[in-house]
Amino acid sequence: MPSSDGAAFAQRVAVAADAAAIAALTHEAYAKWVPVAGRKPLPMEVDYDAAVRAHRFDLLETPDGALAALIETTPDGDQLLIVNVAVKPAFQGLGLGVRLMRHAESLAAEAGLKGTRLYTNRLFAANIALYRSLGYSLDGEEAFPGGVVRVNMSRPLAPA
Repeated sequence: MPSSDGAAFAQRVAVAADAAAIAALTHEAYAKWVPVAGRKPLPMEVDYDAAVRAHRFDLLETPDGALAALIETTPDGDQLLIVNVAVKPAFQGLGLGVRLMRHAESLAAEAGLKGTRLYTNRLFAANIALYRSLGYSLDGEEAFPGGVVRVNMSRPLAPA
Protein backbone atom coordinates (compact mmCIF):
# COMPACT_ATOMS: atom_id res chain seq x y z
CA MET A 1 0.00 0.00 0.00
CA PRO A 2 1.40 3.44 -0.89
CA SER A 3 2.32 5.87 1.86
CA SER A 4 -0.44 7.73 3.67
CA ASP A 5 0.67 11.10 2.28
CA GLY A 6 -0.05 10.08 -1.31
CA ALA A 7 3.53 10.83 -2.40
CA ALA A 8 3.89 7.46 -4.13
CA PHE A 9 1.11 8.34 -6.59
CA ALA A 10 2.16 9.75 -9.95
CA GLN A 11 0.03 12.49 -11.47
CA ARG A 12 -0.67 13.00 -15.15
CA VAL A 13 -3.27 14.45 -17.51
CA ALA A 14 -5.64 11.91 -19.06
CA VAL A 15 -5.73 11.02 -22.73
CA ALA A 16 -8.59 9.54 -24.77
CA ALA A 17 -7.39 5.99 -24.10
CA ASP A 18 -8.05 6.53 -20.37
CA ALA A 19 -11.83 6.91 -20.79
CA ALA A 20 -12.73 3.31 -19.89
CA ALA A 21 -10.55 3.33 -16.76
CA ILE A 22 -12.03 6.71 -15.75
CA ALA A 23 -15.56 5.34 -16.15
CA ALA A 24 -14.73 2.20 -14.15
CA LEU A 25 -13.13 4.15 -11.29
CA THR A 26 -16.01 6.63 -11.20
CA HIS A 27 -18.58 3.83 -11.02
CA GLU A 28 -16.66 2.14 -8.22
CA ALA A 29 -16.17 5.35 -6.25
CA TYR A 30 -19.80 6.48 -6.53
CA ALA A 31 -21.42 3.07 -5.93
CA LYS A 32 -21.71 3.78 -2.20
CA TRP A 33 -24.01 6.74 -2.96
CA VAL A 34 -26.60 4.75 -4.93
CA PRO A 35 -28.45 3.52 -1.79
CA VAL A 36 -28.24 7.01 -0.26
CA ALA A 37 -29.65 8.79 -3.33
CA GLY A 38 -31.93 5.99 -4.49
CA ARG A 39 -30.45 6.28 -7.98
CA LYS A 40 -27.10 6.47 -9.73
CA PRO A 41 -25.33 9.79 -9.12
CA LEU A 42 -24.81 11.83 -12.29
CA PRO A 43 -21.09 10.96 -12.68
CA MET A 44 -22.13 7.32 -13.13
CA GLU A 45 -24.23 8.30 -16.18
CA VAL A 46 -21.56 10.21 -18.13
CA ASP A 47 -20.13 9.26 -21.53
CA TYR A 48 -16.47 9.44 -20.56
CA ASP A 49 -15.25 9.05 -24.14
CA ALA A 50 -16.88 12.44 -24.81
CA ALA A 51 -15.98 13.92 -21.41
CA VAL A 52 -12.26 13.23 -21.85
CA ARG A 53 -12.38 15.17 -25.12
CA ALA A 54 -14.33 18.08 -23.58
CA HIS A 55 -12.75 18.46 -20.11
CA ARG A 56 -9.42 18.14 -18.39
CA PHE A 57 -8.89 15.04 -16.25
CA ASP A 58 -5.94 14.83 -13.89
CA LEU A 59 -5.18 11.30 -12.76
CA LEU A 60 -3.29 9.82 -9.83
CA GLU A 61 -1.78 6.40 -10.45
CA THR A 62 -0.12 3.80 -8.26
CA PRO A 63 3.53 2.93 -8.95
CA ASP A 64 2.34 0.00 -11.09
CA GLY A 65 0.14 2.31 -13.21
CA ALA A 66 -3.29 1.52 -11.76
CA LEU A 67 -5.72 4.42 -11.64
CA ALA A 68 -6.33 5.48 -8.01
CA ALA A 69 -8.05 8.87 -8.25
CA LEU A 70 -9.13 11.55 -10.67
CA ILE A 71 -10.43 15.08 -10.91
CA GLU A 72 -12.34 16.47 -13.88
CA THR A 73 -12.31 20.24 -14.45
CA THR A 74 -13.44 22.79 -17.00
CA PRO A 75 -13.37 26.60 -17.07
CA ASP A 76 -16.75 28.15 -16.30
CA GLY A 77 -16.81 31.92 -16.53
CA ASP A 78 -14.29 33.34 -14.06
CA GLN A 79 -14.09 30.08 -12.09
CA LEU A 80 -12.83 26.55 -12.64
CA LEU A 81 -15.68 24.07 -12.32
CA ILE A 82 -14.73 20.85 -10.56
CA VAL A 83 -17.05 18.47 -12.38
CA ASN A 84 -15.99 15.25 -10.68
CA VAL A 85 -13.61 14.05 -8.00
CA ALA A 86 -13.39 10.29 -7.56
CA VAL A 87 -11.07 8.10 -5.50
CA LYS A 88 -11.04 4.33 -5.78
CA PRO A 89 -12.42 2.98 -2.47
CA ALA A 90 -9.20 1.07 -1.72
CA PHE A 91 -7.33 4.40 -1.72
CA GLN A 92 -9.83 6.59 0.11
CA GLY A 93 -8.56 8.21 3.29
CA LEU A 94 -5.04 8.79 1.93
CA GLY A 95 -5.62 12.44 1.03
CA LEU A 96 -5.75 11.86 -2.72
CA GLY A 97 -9.02 13.74 -3.17
CA VAL A 98 -7.69 16.68 -1.17
CA ARG A 99 -4.48 16.64 -3.22
CA LEU A 100 -6.52 16.81 -6.43
CA MET A 101 -8.78 19.56 -5.08
CA ARG A 102 -5.71 21.66 -4.26
CA HIS A 103 -4.35 20.89 -7.72
CA ALA A 104 -7.57 22.25 -9.26
CA GLU A 105 -7.13 25.44 -7.25
CA SER A 106 -3.60 25.74 -8.65
CA LEU A 107 -4.94 25.25 -12.18
CA ALA A 108 -7.48 28.01 -11.57
CA ALA A 109 -4.77 30.35 -10.33
CA GLU A 110 -2.50 29.57 -13.31
CA ALA A 111 -5.41 30.36 -15.65
CA GLY A 112 -6.06 33.70 -13.93
CA LEU A 113 -9.48 32.61 -12.67
CA LYS A 114 -11.05 33.93 -9.47
CA GLY A 115 -11.70 30.57 -7.83
CA THR A 116 -13.13 27.10 -8.05
CA ARG A 117 -16.67 25.87 -7.76
CA LEU A 118 -18.42 22.54 -7.55
CA TYR A 119 -21.76 20.98 -6.83
CA THR A 120 -22.90 17.86 -5.02
CA ASN A 121 -26.08 16.18 -3.90
CA ARG A 122 -27.48 17.48 -0.60
CA LEU A 123 -27.75 13.85 0.56
CA PHE A 124 -23.96 13.47 0.37
CA ALA A 125 -23.30 15.09 3.75
CA ALA A 126 -19.78 13.67 4.05
CA ASN A 127 -18.79 15.36 0.79
CA ILE A 128 -20.29 18.68 1.88
CA ALA A 129 -18.38 18.48 5.17
CA LEU A 130 -15.13 17.71 3.34
CA TYR A 131 -15.59 20.63 0.95
CA ARG A 132 -16.36 22.98 3.86
CA SER A 133 -13.17 21.79 5.61
CA LEU A 134 -11.25 22.78 2.45
CA GLY A 135 -12.63 26.32 2.54
CA TYR A 136 -15.60 25.95 0.23
CA SER A 137 -18.72 27.91 1.13
CA LEU A 138 -22.33 27.23 0.32
CA ASP A 139 -23.60 29.34 -2.58
CA GLY A 140 -27.12 27.94 -2.67
CA GLU A 141 -29.22 24.93 -3.45
CA GLU A 142 -31.26 23.98 -6.52
CA ALA A 143 -34.13 21.51 -6.57
CA PHE A 144 -34.42 19.18 -9.54
CA PRO A 145 -37.14 16.72 -10.58
CA GLY A 146 -37.12 13.49 -8.63
CA GLY A 147 -36.33 15.13 -5.31
CA VAL A 148 -32.67 15.81 -6.07
CA VAL A 149 -31.28 18.92 -4.40
CA ARG A 150 -27.97 20.16 -5.77
CA VAL A 151 -25.70 22.02 -3.37
CA ASN A 152 -23.52 24.66 -5.09
CA MET A 153 -20.25 25.53 -3.38
CA SER A 154 -17.26 27.70 -4.25
CA ARG A 155 -13.87 28.76 -2.98
CA PRO A 156 -12.31 32.05 -4.05
CA LEU A 157 -8.58 32.04 -4.61
CA ALA A 158 -6.42 34.03 -2.27
CA PRO A 159 -5.19 37.25 -3.90
CA ALA A 160 -1.76 36.83 -5.47
